[in-house]
Amino acid sequence: MTSSLVSGPVRISVPATSANLGPAFDCAGLALELRDVLEAEVMGRGDTAAAQVSVEGEGAGRVPLAERHLVVRAIRRALDALDVDPRDGAELRVHCRNVIPHGRGMGSSAAAIIGGLALGRALVPEGEHRLPDAELLRLALELEPHPDNVAAALLGGCTLAWREDEHDPRSVWAVRMSVHPSVRVAVAIPPAALSTSSARRQLPGSVPLAAAAFNSGRSALLVAALTSDPSLLMPATADRLHQEARRALYPESMALVDHLRDHGVPAVISGAGPTVLALSASPDVPSVDEQSVDERSAGQHLSARLRAACPGDWRVMDLEISPAGVMRV
Repeated sequence: MTSSLVSGPVRISVPATSANLGPAFDCAGLALELRDVLEAEVMGRGDTAAAQVSVEGEGAGRVPLAERHLVVRAIRRALDALDVDPRDGAELRVHCRNVIPHGRGMGSSAAAIIGGLALGRALVPEGEHRLPDAELLRLALELEPHPDNVAAALLGGCTLAWREDEHDPRSVWAVRMSVHPSVRVAVAIPPAALSTSSARRQLPGSVPLAAAAFNSGRSALLVAALTSDPSLLMPATADRLHQEARRALYPESMALVDHLRDHGVPAVISGAGPTVLALSASPDVPSVDEQSVDERSAGQHLSARLRAACPGDWRVMDLEISPAGVMRV
């Protein structure tokens, strides 16, 4: 293995993501403008071959450090794919400034994986040329078996991701779509976390044909709603596959979804939950210069409806849809 590495620290930012968006289970992902900032540097000689990790913000004092940290594992995987081993007498230092909530269905693990892989390739001269995004996505599936969040974290915007072979993590593909500029997003984040593994254990091994057909049709409609006709968001975000099956895990979240939908707000569980994602569209977006007031008022109206409906100890945030995925900063 070669030891060629760039000098000095490299820094990237990676967005939060919301997966499923109602019917498009394990397929659709939406990048949100709430970004973790990760930094890595390989120092000369250290006292230990293990990585030195510091964390501020979300996860500080709770996530495993050193080689067990998910960002470090992803960095190591990218360096291995680039035929680089910095552990021979060198010290990898990583600092994470986290703002994406952990265990809330907003893609914190996907951000760590994609962020770490992007750091790894940034540490190597011409790393982006040698390890393009398509390869980065395939490496991510070795660390995360579901491509929805990682695709959105990598590419930004709204993504659709799929696997040709469920037993081969490298057989993964993704496409990115530009979201209609009138679509607004707000999230309601409960105080309690939920592990994705716990949420997935609630899902049935099979579903009725009628439910599968319903979700297939609504997933197709979701593409049209997000990209060309946001007036369709309400029917396009309906789900009969996974949210009801997990109601017992987050009854307050499902009650909020029910309330919002009953009052005409397209709302879904974000990823595995328990965060609630709500969508709306400003009425007209004729030009970039004219859209700021309409968009701002539409977003504020949406978040106000969430604050009025959810428990007082929940966090409510207006979030922009991020057109960019992971990037150097």
